[in-house]
Amino acid sequence: MLDLTYDTPKPKVIAGAKHDWELVIGMEVHAQVSSKAKLFSGASTQFGAEPNSNVAFVDAGMPGMLPVINDGCVALAVKTGLGLKAQINLWSAFDRKNYFYPDLPQGYQISQLYHPIVGEGEVLVEMGDGTARTVRIERIHLEQDAGKSIHDMDPAMSFVDLNRTGVALMEIVSRPDIRGPEEAAAYISKMRQILRYLGTCDGNMQNGNLRADVNVSVCKPGQYEKYQETQDFSHLGTRCEIKNMNSMRFIQQAIDHEARRQIAILEDGGKIDQETRLYDPDKGETRSMRSKEEAHDYRYFPDPDLLPLEIEQAWVDEIAADMPELPDEKKARFIKDFSLSDYDASVLTAEAENAAFFEAVADGQDGKLAANWVINELFGRLKKEDHDITESPINPSQLSDIIELISKGEISGKIAKDLFEIVYTEGGDPAKIVEERGMKQVTDTGAIEAAVDKVIAENPAQVQKAKQNPKLAGWFVGQVMKVTGGKANPKTVNEIVAKKLQG
Repeated sequence: MLDLTYDTPKPKVIAGAKHDWELVIGMEVHAQVSSKAKLFSGASTQFGAEPNSNVAFVDAGMPGMLPVINDGCVALAVKTGLGLKAQINLWSAFDRKNYFYPDLPQGYQISQLYHPIVGEGEVLVEMGDGTARTVRIERIHLEQDAGKSIHDMDPAMSFVDLNRTGVALMEIVSRPDIRGPEEAAAYISKMRQILRYLGTCDGNMQNGNLRADVNVSVCKPGQYEKYQETQDFSHLGTRCEIKNMNSMRFIQQAIDHEARRQIAILEDGGKIDQETRLYDPDKGETRSMRSKEEAHDYRYFPDPDLLPLEIEQAWVDEIAADMPELPDEKKARFIKDFSLSDYDASVLTAEAENAAFFEAVADGQDGKLAANWVINELFGRLKKEDHDITESPINPSQLSDIIELISKGEISGKIAKDLFEIVYTEGGDPAKIVEERGMKQVTDTGAIEAAVDKVIAENPAQVQKAKQNPKLAGWFVGQVMKVTGGKANPKTVNEIVAKKLQG
């Protein structure tokens, strides 16, 4: 069990406001399904392909072309729902969301407004201060993505790339349970982590594979509690939606600016218009995009080309049986099995690949020592070189061997760092390198005592100071380590130095 305190979210304090205001946030996360084919066609989803090269006739809206559901995308949506502890709906249906846009050749988007494939779930969001919040998931529905309009290639024309058209998206809709910019970023980070563990979305925000629409509103203190009692959204104030956010930093900045904008309007006696807005990171502000449409403005109706989607519980059970260990469970297990701190376990489980690497290193070794070497030495070096764990030149077996040499007392911590550098840059078997290059730790007490005697004899003034102040004994330990080339056993050195100085 994670050692966390579950607290009630507190309102974000907005500096400079005349009155107290509470900030309320709901998020719609658009996660691209990790499928090689689109939701209703066999066209490729490869990123970076030549413009308009991954387009099937149905994606292009050609007359008479009928959509055919990709059951692999359905399976991944179900898996996502299970990962978010959500209700899986065995009966769901697709609707048409009608609107015109140049990169939407069909003139409508196929989505699931009325009957989504996944119902209510939840996400545990850790805030980094020992507290955790539960953000409720309202629904997850499958829908097809639109294409991309390009406006910066020609001063007089816009271009359209339909490669993304028809790509499968999961829209994960939260309840308005998020209370501040930092919580919003933490929620997106946790959602991304879960999706990547599940393998249902790669979480690449730079490529637009994970992006979010952020709904922001402000209300007077006490109104949120009334909403919780009544589920009446009118208590939360009029919301504005900030579209297509694909950066956690920008999400925080956009929320902060939008909250201040709304508060300024309300405190001047104005009212908030429900609308869709965009965030301009260069100016650090949101700007109006269009008035917010209601569902009836899109003229939703059941898609006549697609039968309702019916799935069997046995199929859901098969998917559930093949679920990986998720971040929260893995973190709790690391803390318990390897005696790790909450922080170390969080770092090691941030990515599934990192966690797997650590477990391989720690197998049969001291868990805390293994965590220290993986986090501080390996992760630190990889970060410095802008690499991830998949690009590590040192494998788990090699790092585990280094840790074993330390545990057996065959090398000291200083020698271990030198050995790590050799293995990292040159490769090789750590044990053989230690043997061939004479890197074994000196454990012969006679040899160490001779080195201590030499240092003491050469530094009588320091001896007198150390006898008056025992803390200065560390200086002698350092000198002995230098004389022995760092090969002396530090524990033995400390014991002999202390004995000699006391004598």
